[in-house]
Order: sequence, then structure tokens, then C-alpha cells
Amino acid sequence: MLTGSCLCGGVAYEADAPLERIVHCHCQTCRKTHGAAFSSVTAVPREKFRWVRGQELLGAFESSPGKFRRFCTRCGSHVMAERTAQPVVLLRLGCLDTPVAEPAMSNRPQIHIWRSDAAPWYDPKAQFPEKAEGLA
Repeated sequence: MLTGSCLCGGVAYEADAPLERIVHCHCQTCRKTHGAAFSSVTAVPREKFRWVRGQELLGAFESSPGKFRRFCTRCGSHVMAERTAQPVVLLRLGCLDTPVAEPAMSNRPQIHIWRSDAAPWYDPKAQFPEKAEGLA
């Protein structure tokens, strides 16, 4: 089961589905929505998804015809997106609370999409120094 919530904890969901493929979308709409170089999502069957709290706090923005981005109106976290006619919903992985073990990540299919629209200041192939915490 996958669980997730917004930054303030007011909105939460569950999905009786495994974390399968991870998609990193670099389109301008995702970049602007998340204020980041890309948005990471996974699709789960609509019938396996449910809100467990805070549905009254949800706002929605129709970013393209039929695609709604759902967010917490209190803290602004974008929690999920959906095309109402599709059988799946897209979970925003930044809001995922379910721990994902590192060994499982190496075998998990991942893909970068909309690289043609990507931020020119970020290259997913580039290697950078890593720190466990912030700058000291």
C-alpha cells in the first residue's frame, strides 16, 4: 500500500497499489507547478486510490483540458493529478510517505519525459557532489 500526505498533514491518501514505474516529467507546466527542474510521479489505478483525510482542503487547477492538479489549499503541496477520463491517477512522489527501500529503486523502471522542454540549468546525466544534509 502507498500512503502520502501534504506538507501540513491536512490532506492524506492511500492507494492499494505497488510503486511501479517512476516518471520524471520535465515539461514547463510541471516545472512551474512544482518550482523545480522536474516532477516525479507514479500512476496507480483510480479504483485503488482514496482520500483518507482533508478532501475539503483540496484545491484543483485544470492545467490542460481535462487534467486537474490537486493541491492542499492550506500548505500548497501538489498531491496528485488526474485526467478525469483516465483509469489511473498520478501520485506526486514528493508527497509519498511510504518508505521506498534503496535496493528496490535500482530495479524500478524510471523514465525522463518532456526533455525537449527541460530547464536548461539541469541535466539529469550530470554528476554532482552529494551531502546528506544542507550546506554547513
